[in-house]
Amino acid sequence: MITLGTTGITSPKNAFGALPVQRVSEDYAAMLLRKAYDAGITFFDTARAYSDSEKKIGLALSDVRDKIHIATKTMSLTVEGFWRDLEASLSMLKTDHIDIYQFHNPPFCPKPGDGSGLYEAMLEAKAQGKIRHIGITNHRLGVAEDAVKSGLYETLQFPFCYLATEKDISIVKLCKEYNVGFIAMKALSGGLITNSAAAYAWLDQYDNVLPIWGVQRESELDEFLGYMTNPPVLTPELNELIEKDRSEFIGSFCRGCGYCMPCPVDIEINNCARMSQLIRRSPSAGWLTEESQAKMLNIENCIGCGQCKAKCPYGLDTPELLKQNLADYKDILAGRVKV
Repeated sequence: MITLGTTGITSPKNAFGALPVQRVSEDYAAMLLRKAYDAGITFFDTARAYSDSEKKIGLALSDVRDKIHIATKTMSLTVEGFWRDLEASLSMLKTDHIDIYQFHNPPFCPKPGDGSGLYEAMLEAKAQGKIRHIGITNHRLGVAEDAVKSGLYETLQFPFCYLATEKDISIVKLCKEYNVGFIAMKALSGGLITNSAAAYAWLDQYDNVLPIWGVQRESELDEFLGYMTNPPVLTPELNELIEKDRSEFIGSFCRGCGYCMPCPVDIEINNCARMSQLIRRSPSAGWLTEESQAKMLNIENCIGCGQCKAKCPYGLDTPELLKQNLADYKDILAGRVKV
């Protein structure tokens, strides 16, 4: 079990990252969510702005609301938007409170007196009993570090997996020092990590990290439920696999976070900028359809505006990554490169 810092919330090492359930029907989502709950998963992380997962959680789990913890988010940077988001989330989730309400990837760390009014709105919502704990999510190391050291946030949600850099690991250690709960998003690096046992075993080294596994298929859920009773350990074989992946990916690779989007010419940047990895680490046929080819060839319509590069929280040269991935993709289509 993990205790999320000063929140006092305890959870098994497995938590349910509900965003992928937007891709399945309400009935199938309800089955997944209920199966997870029945097996002992009690922490569910969700969002409303870009997913219908709040609605599906509300439909599936409202009758056991007092037995689970729910974390959700607002992307709004205005006070008016904050209250609209909160009320919509409460309605969708069929609840009168949210356990952890998070500012979602703001470009700065909201604080009292900063002029935005956002943190004051959080405090008012807490005083009204509509939220229990204040959290923040981010992809920017500087904002994450500022939030942890501020003493204003009880949880930080941040990308963390075995592809982490030393700077990423330092944030986890900082959270432990300041007793801030650490919620690990993208524990499978947006699909680039394909061995869940290796991912789980590596994260299990950190006793203050709660991974939220994104699940959209019953077979995936079964894997993680199995780890609750039989957790994998870091064998020499798993360590070798991890080191191989780290040697391939550490550095300038796209995590697929999507904060570079939307693109003015509708390039699907979050997949196109990492196509070389995706097509080699998952069944390639799914990335070679006419639809996928059209999306990749749309890179040729790039106008060089630089918006994606400016918005990337990892400081990547996204236009260059798109060019490299398109060249590789064309080589694959022409049969010059095998996958």
